[in-house]
Amino acid sequence: MKLTASIPHLKRKAKLAARSAGLPLHAALDGVAREEGFASWSLLAARHTCSISARELHVRLRPGDLVLVGARPGQGKTLLSLELAVEAAKAGHRSVFFTLEYTMRDVLDRLRAIGVEPSGLEGRFEVDLSDAISADHVMKALAEAPRGALAVIDYLQLLDQRRDNPDLATQVRRLKAFAADRGVILVFISQIDRAYDAGKKSVPDWSDVRLPNPLDLALFDRAVFLNGGEIRLSEAA
Repeated sequence: MKLTASIPHLKRKAKLAARSAGLPLHAALDGVAREEGFASWSLLAARHTCSISARELHVRLRPGDLVLVGARPGQGKTLLSLELAVEAAKAGHRSVFFTLEYTMRDVLDRLRAIGVEPSGLEGRFEVDLSDAISADHVMKALAEAPRGALAVIDYLQLLDQRRDNPDLATQVRRLKAFAADRGVILVFISQIDRAYDAGKKSVPDWSDVRLPNPLDLALFDRAVFLNGGEIRLSEAA
């Protein structure tokens, strides 16, 4: 179904309607969506997205980048991060998926969900399931990684869950210095705060990143936020 105007124009229309009628923004967005033939704004956004594919995103990344991939549960942040690792491997680079969350079976299931068999990546894709994943562990594992290698860390908020690990801010600063020195790309899967309201903002942004412990988000070079089928690339915080 073709929209009568662009997504940004429709959002501006909803904001004007919310102000003039004294409505909550999410109600005004739903009203605009109904005018376009959709039951709600979230459905409209899911069908008409400003998306970027993993391949397009990988091409934009530079050696040394720290990338945050943030979304609420079930929105596809792990699948997208795995796709980035696969794209790196297809491009001839080493890629590693460090996870404190998944089993090997989980990883294989998700790879198959995106149509990938690890055996087809010619040994360039690895999975690290260690319970000791931290900045030190990642740097040791990638010590000999060539420039352009890409590693996914699943996930950011778990890095300092063990009391014997440094605080999160210290670990990310060390990983940033390491990435810049070695020319590797580090992708951090990140939780989004439960207070995020998709009715008010179709896609999360930097302000919605869940930070139980202090962390300067300016350490990241860019972020990818997902919600309702929409994927949005954001430059440094």
